[in-house]
Amino acid sequence: MTWGASMSVIKRNGTRQRSIDAGAAVKPCDFDSMSAEKLWTLHEKITATLAKKITAEKTRLEQRLRQLEPVSNADGRSGGHARRPYPRVFPKYKNPERPSETWAGRGKQPRWLSAQLRSGKKLDDFRIELSDHARRRAHLG
Repeated sequence: MTWGASMSVIKRNGTRQRSIDAGAAVKPCDFDSMSAEKLWTLHEKITATLAKKITAEKTRLEQRLRQLEPVSNADGRSGGHARRPYPRVFPKYKNPERPSETWAGRGKQPRWLSAQLRSGKKLDDFRIELSDHARRRAHLG
C-alpha cells in the first residue's frame, strides 16, 4: 500500500503483515494472502465508505460556511452591515464653458478642471455661488 496511512508489522515467524493505521485501532490485514476478488471487494468497501465520509464532511463544511457568510440582499449586496445613509452632495464647481459639467469637490478632479488649473486659473474661479434658499436646503438635507 502506498498511502501514508499503513504500516508493516513483522510477526514472530518472520513474515511481514500490513495493517491499516488511521489513528484508530484496526485489526491487521494480510493483503498478500488475500485473493484478488477479496482485495477488490475490500477496495470497493473502502471506496464507498470514503465517498460517504467525504460527502458528509463536505456537507458539514458547506453548512458551516453558510453560517459564517453574511446574508445577501436581493440586489446582491452583502446584508451584514447596512450602508450608512450619506447626505446628498451638491456640486461646488462648474465648467463655465459647459455649465452641465460640475464637480462636488470630492474624488479625482475632472479633466476640464485640471486643464483650467494648469493654465493658471484658480479653483475659486469655478465655484458655484448658492443662493440663501439653496444653502438652507443643503444644510437641512
